[in-house]
Amino acid sequence: MLAELKGINEECGIFGIWGHDKAAELTYYGLHALQHRGQEGAGVVVSDGDKLKVHKDVGLVNDVFKDADFNRLSGQAAIGHVRYGTQGEGGSDNVQPLLFRSQNGSMALAHNGNIMNAYKLRGELEAEGSIFQTTSDTEVLAHLIRKNGRETNELSISEALQQVVGAYAYVILKEDKMYVALDPRGIRPLSIGRLGSAYVVASETCAFDLIGATFEREVLPGELITISDEGMEFTRFALREQRKMCAMEYVYLSRPDSNLNHVNVHASRKRMGMELAKEAAVEADCVIGVPDSSISSAIGYAEETGLPYEMGIIKNRYVGRTFIQPSQELREQGVKMKLSPVRGIVEGQRIVLIDDSIVRGTTSKRIVRMLKEAGAKEVHVRIASPSIENPCYYGIDMSTREELIAANNSLEEICEIIGADSIAYLSADGLERAIVKDKTIHQGICNACFTGKYPVTEEGRATISYVKC
Repeated sequence: MLAELKGINEECGIFGIWGHDKAAELTYYGLHALQHRGQEGAGVVVSDGDKLKVHKDVGLVNDVFKDADFNRLSGQAAIGHVRYGTQGEGGSDNVQPLLFRSQNGSMALAHNGNIMNAYKLRGELEAEGSIFQTTSDTEVLAHLIRKNGRETNELSISEALQQVVGAYAYVILKEDKMYVALDPRGIRPLSIGRLGSAYVVASETCAFDLIGATFEREVLPGELITISDEGMEFTRFALREQRKMCAMEYVYLSRPDSNLNHVNVHASRKRMGMELAKEAAVEADCVIGVPDSSISSAIGYAEETGLPYEMGIIKNRYVGRTFIQPSQELREQGVKMKLSPVRGIVEGQRIVLIDDSIVRGTTSKRIVRMLKEAGAKEVHVRIASPSIENPCYYGIDMSTREELIAANNSLEEICEIIGADSIAYLSADGLERAIVKDKTIHQGICNACFTGKYPVTEEGRATISYVKC
């Protein structure tokens, strides 16, 4: 599972609301729903129509907002962010939303994803006199928007977005407008909802459910949406390309109750397990899944094979998510504290252990050993995704092949390293079948970390002039 990956950098969540008297409070609840996407920091920027007000800090949402004065944060529009760093160092300076003030109006930005050419753009901007206050790639867009003293509007945002390359979802707040943008391939998730007369935007639809909002539609690739008291206006800053939603959103990153590109995450994970059973069944007594993201796949595998699904591993709910702990040492300690075998279930049994992925192999090795120490007769590892053999440049910062166990070892060697009796991965075709059920509404996935086929490169991109849709 992804808990084991050293230095993995993704997991940001964005939320925005326009036209509600309790905008700050609802953003607080929305960020709670997205807490799984980042634990390093959280923040909100609110507009009362005249000025922008900010409250943010490092830590969990509850900790950041426990002493917040929501009377001070009054206003009918707000954007929020939970952070696990994509680019840049930790610390309060990089906690989003980032707020920029100027004589002709202020602007706040919240961002999920990764800008591939941020270093190059930053160098060019600094050479022209820009002074950066953070190490976050998010700040690059702000400087591009306001370059040469331009106002923040649809045209300046569109022209700025045409210069950035990567996978990104942005929400931008001014005193009188909110802007929402998604990269031309739609690699990162972003949806629009309604709460009465208010507009809501969020990385995942589970945030809508928590506040009682209804889903309206996905933000389209290459689309820029302007939200104001006059309603929503749709523009396009880039040619709309075939959408390639990040496969790891379905495999691990998103909550099972979220819908991404019209596909429910739990249902897709269950189908991953069913496809895995068709490809790699094994004689065994029961199926167990590694909590929590592997449970859906384990249920699907058990259903397809006819084996009983058992709760053979218990998760300690009071230990933080090891995947997004800020250091490898803390992640490894967290695994020991977080998962416990159920001896009465696993003792003497031939077990099929379902996990969502293997990156470095350290966590898988500990889990297999833990089960065998609890008396498991055999442990057959089945992974509900293909082997990760390539770096990701779109927000999950698996930056080197040296970190990836599957890139440097054969299947037999991996099996020996983690101490399993057998191991098998879901094929790339099986993963796509599980996720893409209807190609008329779901055009495909980004599976570059599995296949090495990258949908976006710094050189290969198409842009057009700012147009009204």
